[in-house]
Amino acid sequence: MAEDVKPAAAPERPYDDRPVHAEVPLPPEVQAPLAEYRGELPPSPQWFKDAIAREPERVFVDSLGSKLEVLTWGEVGKPGLLFVHGNSAHADWWSFIAPFFADDYRVASMSLAGMGASDWRERYSFTDFAEDAEAVARAVGLYEGGRKPIYIGHSFGGGQVFFAAVRNPERMHAAIMVDTGFGPPPEELAKRQAQMEAIRNIPTVDRPSRVYATLEEALNRFRLMPPQPAGNPYIADFIARRSLKTVPLEGGKGEGWTWRFDPNMWAKLDRERAMGGDSSQAVSVTTPMVHIYGAKSRIVEHRKSGAPSPFPPGLIEIEIPDAHHHIMIDQPLALVAALRALLAAWPSK
Repeated sequence: MAEDVKPAAAPERPYDDRPVHAEVPLPPEVQAPLAEYRGELPPSPQWFKDAIAREPERVFVDSLGSKLEVLTWGEVGKPGLLFVHGNSAHADWWSFIAPFFADDYRVASMSLAGMGASDWRERYSFTDFAEDAEAVARAVGLYEGGRKPIYIGHSFGGGQVFFAAVRNPERMHAAIMVDTGFGPPPEELAKRQAQMEAIRNIPTVDRPSRVYATLEEALNRFRLMPPQPAGNPYIADFIARRSLKTVPLEGGKGEGWTWRFDPNMWAKLDRERAMGGDSSQAVSVTTPMVHIYGAKSRIVEHRKSGAPSPFPPGLIEIEIPDAHHHIMIDQPLALVAALRALLAAWPSK
């Protein structure tokens, strides 16, 4: 595991799950965790090589006029699991986790609209994301195992899972959120715009994603949001390479690399009514629900400080030691073990 370098102390403010906030300057290990490898693959353990060698079937599912990227493992007819990634991420964030469940489940990992290889849209909403998840679950056979699927979502994806569980509990057997927080109230958004402009390499409405001349240059610019060390660089590298796509360089002089996600997604996303009301207040939840979080997560720090949350009282929570927000990078096998234990004994019916 990479040396655990503590980021600079964050000022007191509500947690924001957009990929734009950071303390400036950041330690090199946080600012550019892959730079030391100069475009080469970091060494990786055998379990990781075995996991990614179990290649998924890659398909596209139509939903609301968009084509959505979906990765699947396991046989149709087994109980369904749907994995949902975080902000500005993609389905391959789960590609080294999902194979551990493929013997017992029909597993799918989707790229949300505007991310990964999924189509971009003119507008995005939590309601549409929920409809997309249902369309994916139906299309790839997650309902064919004799029960409704279990949704598992990380970060922003956990927010989508929570919203879908509240809005359409009849569609899922249970919901598991992985280090999921909720952003600031609308009045905070204007303050954040000024902060966004102060941070380099973050696309905004007025500054599209940069095109890099080489893959090495692009990988050197990869970092995690919210800022944290890349606990296992071989996982960060795997994710980073699949976060990029080739595009023509300016002037038609060959091809370069840029990020896959829609740089204007946050300007197009309606978040104010994400929970159908005040997203800082607990809502009625009938879906069996668990939250798994990292012991070092900034989201947990935010909630422990007394910040309001829509999570229901008495929510089951599981702490993963020595993990920041991106648990699948810091402690992937601990996350697998926690999920396996949950799925073996929970929910009770």
